[in-house]
Amino acid sequence: MPEHAFTDFALHPLLEKNILAKGYQSPTPIQDKAIPHILRSEDVVGIANTGTGKTAAFLIPLINKVLLNPREKVLIVAPVRELANQIDEELREFARGSGFSSALLIGGANMGNQIRELRHQPNFIIGTPGRIKDHIDSGYLNLSGFKTVVLDEADRMLDMGFIGSMRLLMSQMAKERHTLFFSATLSKEIEKLIGEFLKTPARISVKTRDTAKNVDQDVIRIRGKNKFDVLKDLLIKEEFSKTLVFARTKHGADKLAKALALAGIRADAIHGNKQQNARQRVLEDFKKERVKVLVATDVAARGLDISDISHVINYDLPATYEDYVHRIGRTGRAKKSGKALTFIE
Repeated sequence: MPEHAFTDFALHPLLEKNILAKGYQSPTPIQDKAIPHILRSEDVVGIANTGTGKTAAFLIPLINKVLLNPREKVLIVAPVRELANQIDEELREFARGSGFSSALLIGGANMGNQIRELRHQPNFIIGTPGRIKDHIDSGYLNLSGFKTVVLDEADRMLDMGFIGSMRLLMSQMAKERHTLFFSATLSKEIEKLIGEFLKTPARISVKTRDTAKNVDQDVIRIRGKNKFDVLKDLLIKEEFSKTLVFARTKHGADKLAKALALAGIRADAIHGNKQQNARQRVLEDFKKERVKVLVATDVAARGLDISDISHVINYDLPATYEDYVHRIGRTGRAKKSGKALTFIE
């Protein structure tokens, strides 16, 4: 149970108003524990899955920091475009009416627009490691004035080979800085990064179990049946109202979405080879239920926070246990129930 209400944090009135407008009543466990430390400018290690409210856990106190001192500059680094995009959208809602700006630096989007945003000297820069590095290398971004950094889903950035870029970004920032580090897992490599990047951090863990108890998990045994037909027969059932299907490869995701569409099921695919605007359009169609089935690869689905996904189907088996946990965590969010099905030959 949370120990605080949002009013206990003595936040800027504009921010309090925006929190209320978003319908936030009381903080989630990660917000409850992390916000006081961040408001005191202490380094924080947060061990939390997506769907626990961790984005607001760092955005709320950091927006407060900028409202109190408009010269403050904050860098937020996320492993994939979709997560960076969602952080940017949430920032805009919490900071509505504040007058300060942000720049979203992600691959697949127009460099020219991003350069224009950077010329406005934004208070917040949100982006993926590769594209942030591109702007530094091109001379459009100088991080020496940034004293606050958030590394979100640091374990995923490590998995994706961004360790060199993370070190480069940290080395370009002010030596005396405020560092917030969020990860779903703790490994030897993650502990090493914590030791390298943070100073006596407060450690907060709200990970009680890997898989949500409100996700009903089951397997579907194919046993000689046609795998595609089994999937199609499931998806035409009424209860499969908003379904996320995982495929192993980009090509496999495209092929499966096309085959479903030909079978009369409103389906589309999302993966790393799609242009950013096409990915956004597909996500919007899925959110608004113009598309009933979204076929995705693991990387493309990182950080996806779409409400009311009724089912997650592992059409192809995940490569690791962590990928499985991440996949099924896309349903059963915000205390709603969901169902996860895994196809087994």
